[in-house]
Amino acid sequence: MMNLRLLEPEDIPAVHELWREARLPVRPEGRDSPGSVAAEIEDGRTFYVGAFEGGRLVGVALGTDEGRKGWVNRLAVAPDHRRRGVAAALVAFCEREFLKRGRGLVCALVEEDNDASLALFRREGYVPRRDILYLRKALRGETW
Repeated sequence: MMNLRLLEPEDIPAVHELWREARLPVRPEGRDSPGSVAAEIEDGRTFYVGAFEGGRLVGVALGTDEGRKGWVNRLAVAPDHRRRGVAAALVAFCEREFLKRGRGLVCALVEEDNDASLALFRREGYVPRRDILYLRKALRGETW
């Protein structure tokens, strides 16, 4: 039985472990540091939702409320729990959380070669926009 809940700062080590297991980049000394993640959680604009099975964190997503829309980021599922509806449940949780906050638009950034994530978001009703370019500038020396 899978349970979903908002994560707390004490869950951060398990999040880092899951991101590594799922092969997401982790910067534990940078923006993913326990202090940085805890500050995001306490700020209130950001939330982390976790999917648990038998007490083990098997999925995680980061929701960011930018004031006009919500963003689903850093979605990761343990390899042995993929294709079981974990990712879809995490996305649905984020959508409900954004609706509670008054956000009617939810977006996600997916790397172009991540076929599984692209398929998931399309199944969940997300529409790709090829006419928008993502631009970024690292202010603290991070390269990704």
